[in-house]
Amino acid sequence: MVNIVLVEPEIPQNCGNIARTCAATYSRLHLVEPLGFDIGEKAVKRAGLDYWPMVDLTVYSSLDDLFARSRVDDLWLATTKAPRDYSQAQFRDGCWLFFGKETAGLPQAFRQTHRERCIRIPMRADARSLNLSNSVAILAYEALKQQGFPGLSGTGEMALT
Repeated sequence: MVNIVLVEPEIPQNCGNIARTCAATYSRLHLVEPLGFDIGEKAVKRAGLDYWPMVDLTVYSSLDDLFARSRVDDLWLATTKAPRDYSQAQFRDGCWLFFGKETAGLPQAFRQTHRERCIRIPMRADARSLNLSNSVAILAYEALKQQGFPGLSGTGEMALT
């Protein structure tokens, strides 16, 4: 299982797409306020379609609130400013993947506190970043791959029709 944390997300469609990824992979979704939208907003629901009932969602008032209410043992911070790429990380069951808001990323102090847990997705030097929902999907599936895709169907066998 993977915990996906969005810190101050701003774009409702990204949140909806990420919720859909979480639903499809049994990952938990954690949202840290302030949110740039209302999670009841049509754009969020439309992007997540009928997957919202399958999302294990928790909303926190701040990062401090998240750490006060949750046991976060194995955390990884996704940032373009990381010293190493995600292929060097070893994701364990129950790991926490943190992603920052679309316009600014994760707070600098948080990144500095956990510098050794910062990872990046390799890309060309002149590209600013990938879309948030794409970044979440890449890292979530890498974490699940390392765990053997627990509870997910279609691992290694194709259905013949």
